[in-house]
Amino acid sequence: MITNTGYNKYQNNSILTASPQELTLMLYNGAIKFCNQAIVSLDNNEMETAHNYITRVEDIIDEFIVTLNEKYPVAESFKKMYDYINERLVEANITKDKEVLEEVLGFLRELRDTWKEAMKLAKIPKNKDTNNDTE
Repeated sequence: MITNTGYNKYQNNSILTASPQELTLMLYNGAIKFCNQAIVSLDNNEMETAHNYITRVEDIIDEFIVTLNEKYPVAESFKKMYDYINERLVEANITKDKEVLEEVLGFLRELRDTWKEAMKLAKIPKNKDTNNDTE
């Protein structure tokens, strides 16, 4: 078996040097990737492979749940959303329903895109002088 050790080292280094915000983005991207792979596996009638990809998405969602900072009120809303996604993943895994996975995929993409936008907004420097009456 041939492994791409250079790429694996790069991936490992990317994870080890990523900020918490970047790690969250990587997790969203991973969940989207695995959900897409589960859908393709269902299309190819590869039920065990689909199961494995769905459980990987479930693992990522579980990680999001356990890392929620509950001192912020928004954490409860995220927990409800993640719980719903997990329920749908369990249903998709039991029924092997591609439409349920596509619904989950839509939520994951929306959460990922929102997270990316939040990361961009967090990088915008705050203007110290908000009263710019120079004219």
